[in-house]
Amino acid sequence: MSSTQLENQPEQIETDLRNLAQEMVSRAMSGGASAAECVIAEGDEFSTLVRLGQVETLKESGSRSIGVRVFNGKRTASTYSSDFSREGLDRMLKSALELSRITSEDPFAGLPEPSQLGSLSGDLDLYHPDVYSLPGQERIAYARRTEKAAIDVDARIKNSDGGSFDAATGHKIFANSLGFRGEYRRSYCSIAAVPIAQDESGAMQRDYWFSVARSLAKLDSPENVGRIAAQRTLRRLGSRKVKTAQVPIIFDPLVAASILEHIFEGVNGDSVYRGASFLAGKLGEKIAADQITVIDDGTIPGGFGTSPFDGEGIPTRRTVVIENGVLKSYLLNTYTAKKLKLQTTGNASRGLAGTPGIGLGNYFLQPGMKTPAEVIGGVKEGLYVTEFLGHGANLVTGDYSRGASGMWISGGELAYPVEEITVAGNLKEIFFNISEIANDLEFRGPLACPTIRIDGLTVGGE
Repeated sequence: MSSTQLENQPEQIETDLRNLAQEMVSRAMSGGASAAECVIAEGDEFSTLVRLGQVETLKESGSRSIGVRVFNGKRTASTYSSDFSREGLDRMLKSALELSRITSEDPFAGLPEPSQLGSLSGDLDLYHPDVYSLPGQERIAYARRTEKAAIDVDARIKNSDGGSFDAATGHKIFANSLGFRGEYRRSYCSIAAVPIAQDESGAMQRDYWFSVARSLAKLDSPENVGRIAAQRTLRRLGSRKVKTAQVPIIFDPLVAASILEHIFEGVNGDSVYRGASFLAGKLGEKIAADQITVIDDGTIPGGFGTSPFDGEGIPTRRTVVIENGVLKSYLLNTYTAKKLKLQTTGNASRGLAGTPGIGLGNYFLQPGMKTPAEVIGGVKEGLYVTEFLGHGANLVTGDYSRGASGMWISGGELAYPVEEITVAGNLKEIFFNISEIANDLEFRGPLACPTIRIDGLTVGGE
């Protein structure tokens, strides 16, 4: 199959790519590989940024690439290319086979067991062609409407870093020498606004809001996104500093997600087997408060982390990572599972080349029963964090310190904005000190967390 065939027969492209993936695996085996994989990825992307009503950036692109991973006993190598000509494919495969003969042996290298392979059946609601159904001018109009809605909220919105509209579709095909062949499509679209407000003294603040969905029909309206972005920005005007104190801290959902990220980094099989995680060797132990249950579920229809199979052709699944504060599972691919003498959790993540890493499904902290207002209402004096600055977590020791801004809580209500503060503690203690979990779980990506309250942290100020 030549590149000319692929270009001249568009109605055959999908079938051709499926056959090409299988062909490359077969050719790798004929070339001396003991096992092989092929992945093909193609997609289209569109993005536009409108600033103060004028189009500032407009990008549209398409891509198609192919990668192979070959095994020579316990040696492995991978290569990739965007050249689909016969010569390009030959060169890519030849390079992978040659490299596999000279790389170091790894006793844990290899494909999954054949019995582990498979793909979820049914429609997982991952692909909606409507994300690309709008003419270019209407896509730009989405961005323009989002920005305008933010600016129109209040005269104090003096400037803008823009309104944006993004859309993307992707198609992935995967085959290996154990007979697995699978594919799936995904779509994505989003809008966002970043308004800038100015108070009487000339001090400026910026914030943002966004909506993301698999389908254009499920996207929030530009007017609502712009309005929320403006409200978030305006509430930051008049920010103050506070004195150093140890008070309850409430994390809004976007900020709380960063705490969940640290748990993911701690249960990531790559970090665990290297001994670079503060949760290494903790399976079955109590590592968090009783109300903490963390789940990774790659099977949720329409989820941003959903796929029918992982990067090695293993069906995705629902894994309870932490249950009632007890560490139940790490997140693993085939390699890390072998290293730790455990079973893969179907969390292999891979690009076109290299060895698979560990990826998220839909990863979340199970929500509680209270509304965010009720959680805030239970705090006499404390901090409501809406933004973190920089990265300040040591995943080996658990030490934690980050710059933050947000709102001061007084008498159970958000009283005034604060900035130039730090939040410090230790991750091992933080997980035990999560005392309240709200009910506002909403996925805006593959990782989501509701509003949470954490006690025992130090707010560093004046």
